[in-house]
Amino acid sequence: MIRPKLSLRRPLAVLAAALIGLTGAAAVATPAAAHHTTITATVVCDQLSGERVITWTVANSERRTAATVKKVTAEPSTPVQVLVPGADPVDLQGVAIPRNGSVQAVQRVPGDTASAKLIVEGRWDNRRERTNEGTINLAADGACTPAPKCVDASEAKYSHTFDGPKGTATVKLEGDLPLCGEEKQYFTLVSYFAPRPQFATPQYVYGEPDSDFLGAGQNEIELNVGVPDCHTQVDLIWGGVDEVIDPLVEDGPRYGSKKLGEKGAPGNRSSGPQGWYNGGSKNCTTPASTFASACDGSVTVSLSNDGSISKYPVEFEVRGENGWSKTVTVAPGKADNETVVPAENAGKIEVLVDGEVIENGTYSWERPEDCPLPTVTTDADCETFGLTASNPEGGMPVKVEFTYGDKTETRTVAPGSSEKVTFPAGDEEAALVVLPELGLELEVVYAPEGCGGGGGGEEPPGLPVTGAAAGGIAAGAIALLALGAVLFVMARRRRIHFTA
Repeated sequence: MIRPKLSLRRPLAVLAAALIGLTGAAAVATPAAAHHTTITATVVCDQLSGERVITWTVANSERRTAATVKKVTAEPSTPVQVLVPGADPVDLQGVAIPRNGSVQAVQRVPGDTASAKLIVEGRWDNRRERTNEGTINLAADGACTPAPKCVDASEAKYSHTFDGPKGTATVKLEGDLPLCGEEKQYFTLVSYFAPRPQFATPQYVYGEPDSDFLGAGQNEIELNVGVPDCHTQVDLIWGGVDEVIDPLVEDGPRYGSKKLGEKGAPGNRSSGPQGWYNGGSKNCTTPASTFASACDGSVTVSLSNDGSISKYPVEFEVRGENGWSKTVTVAPGKADNETVVPAENAGKIEVLVDGEVIENGTYSWERPEDCPLPTVTTDADCETFGLTASNPEGGMPVKVEFTYGDKTETRTVAPGSSEKVTFPAGDEEAALVVLPELGLELEVVYAPEGCGGGGGGEEPPGLPVTGAAAGGIAAGAIALLALGAVLFVMARRRRIHFTA
């Protein structure tokens, strides 16, 4: 067991101060007659031992004759000794007092002694004898107690430093005395996730609290904790880790005056700055969104609240065009994939948290690559040239422009329906079918069989195709040509020539 070293500086300082401030002097009750002794006294408190130290002064009244102390009676009955420089003390009894002189003797009595008396029987050279006494009141200054060698933990004072944003603190035992015996006083530093930069609940402990004690020779400690990269609270509290509250909830327990630097006990037993901090620049959540366009023009918005600092529910607001809005709350560590923005509102979508658009939280509908494309079929004879556009189920309405010669017809084809346009046969060799919203074009050659003039009864010419993947498109078109139908494929400004 390691015992702390005790410093004598403080007790010695106290003793020195007490010696300077001497207290109490009493005179002898002696008649004003020849041949007598006069006895006076002063007293100090020896805080090393807890005893009162009385200095008795015994004076000889005679100018011509020395006196010898024949007998000494002390109350309390403890030795009364004359201090001799460079030698051992000698008892007052038997000491000679020079003529017209005095001698000083020291008596130690218990610290709680209320009064003391010294009775001296003196004898002079002319053989005269007289007994005199002196008294001193010791109760006026209160009891004399030993200077403490340690401080009780219940009475100890401390000082501290605190830096909440950095998660650091120190605590120090004040004064020169250690805590008594095996006593220990614990202090703990703890940090929290918090929902706001000001005090708010619930709060959850972040990482591991740091706790240490003063005592057993340890007079100063340093505490360090991690601080989350979001709204936080950091507390320096009186006590060990068993005092930590996790979580801090509405109407739940609080640290109160256990926080160092508080006005009440025990926190006020440590001097220093307030031992608590609230702050942080961002939410302790990880809101995110992803988007998936559907062929019918709607968009599914997936909302998530999953990450290393996601400790609180997140309330998302999903906004679309034309005033469409929906609020969705996602618990920490969870996701929601059920928010669908209708096609008429999906032109521009925003995802907001606390009134602000989150990172990567804007989107507009985009046609998926796997959506089925509209088809075009022809019905041509020697007098008319008919074109029919069909839009598959599950898609969006499609705008189709039919042009033959100097005439153009525009139709909007609903999903699951068809629109037909018929032109009078003319001298033009081809019609142009355009889907402007999809960036697609199809050129269809007018050449019905059995009609007089060019092309009648002839084999259909080759299928020139412009743009990428021409071979694959042409191959598919040949199969459709036998049925008199042509299938559009996804391409940008792509033309396909057919003979009808």
